[in-house]
Amino acid sequence: MIAAVSQPAVPDAPEPSPVVPDFDGGWVGAVVGGLAGAREGAAPSWLPSAASDARATVLLVVDGLGWEMLEAHRDVMPALSAFEGGPITTVTPSTTAAALTSITTGVPPGTHGIVGYRFRVGGHVLNTLQWRVPRGVTAPEPAEVQPVVPFGGRPVPVVSRYEFADTGFTVAHLRGSDLRGWVTPGTIAAHTMRAVEEGHGLVYAYWDGLDKVAHAHGLHDEFLRDELGATDRLVAQLLERLPGDIALAVTADHGHVHVEPADHVDLRAELGDLFAGCAGEARFRSLYARSGAARELAAAARERFGDIAWVRTRDEIVADGWLGENPRPTVTGRIGDVVLAAHEPVAFIDPEFTQEARLLGMHGSLTHAEMQVPLKVTRGQASSR
Repeated sequence: MIAAVSQPAVPDAPEPSPVVPDFDGGWVGAVVGGLAGAREGAAPSWLPSAASDARATVLLVVDGLGWEMLEAHRDVMPALSAFEGGPITTVTPSTTAAALTSITTGVPPGTHGIVGYRFRVGGHVLNTLQWRVPRGVTAPEPAEVQPVVPFGGRPVPVVSRYEFADTGFTVAHLRGSDLRGWVTPGTIAAHTMRAVEEGHGLVYAYWDGLDKVAHAHGLHDEFLRDELGATDRLVAQLLERLPGDIALAVTADHGHVHVEPADHVDLRAELGDLFAGCAGEARFRSLYARSGAARELAAAARERFGDIAWVRTRDEIVADGWLGENPRPTVTGRIGDVVLAAHEPVAFIDPEFTQEARLLGMHGSLTHAEMQVPLKVTRGQASSR
């Protein structure tokens, strides 16, 4: 009888490195300031040269368009792919509310205070996009949650959905702006051109259709490619109408990761009663520990999820600069005692907010797919007026 030969243990794979926002270089919060500098002949090195010395700039923010997504589907986005430029980083967490607020204020989430889609303010979870708190509780004033004045106080024309006017999140990240509400995406170019013709140096336009499609249908079929093509036609329409002395810049707030329902994690089943509540996003889950259990929660989360997520305490996130330099203490308290930032294609579902379980495209964490977004710039193609 031949004795069995023992096999050497396979070492654990090293933890991948998170993509931390490049707050000293090209990141979404520096775009507006960089474009303003370029118009005055002082463009930062990371900004495409097509922005330099333009009479004015249109900044189109395409919600959900990650750099990896654009690169993988260049064939259906020929107009945008031909622009000059490359990837920059978004913010942590890589989600709409935090990133759009950084774009319009120019500061990190640790300064402006919108640290995710859902976070605790005054002991209650605030849904920022709906500006809603639990029933029976009064929602906080947007300017108290986010005190930084957007666009440095300049009345920038904003071309966005008409139904967003006067909502809590709009007040938080766009107050003082001149919102030109579009009814259908076919009118975005017309609204934008009117603002350009009025002589504004910057026009901000926002399109969220791609994000909606990615959330609903995921990243692996014709729904996404069709919407990417439609987005590229919007870009081409803007190019055809903008004169050559106007720059068109395109960026995004975050990318996406495809997550199948089979890869959802049941937090209650894994962690029991160690946490008293959740917030954040499915891929950047804030866990609020029950009284006195923060260390125990962190240890249990690392044991159970350390192979699929970056498990960090609040203090570690601050020390690693995920929210920017010197975040305000009132802001850091809004995220969880422990955060689960997924680096594998999984989702941590909040047992009290299971709507997220219906999504296929998700974001929020610090993977390349979620954190890297395009910054592409070119000049208009119409004759100068």
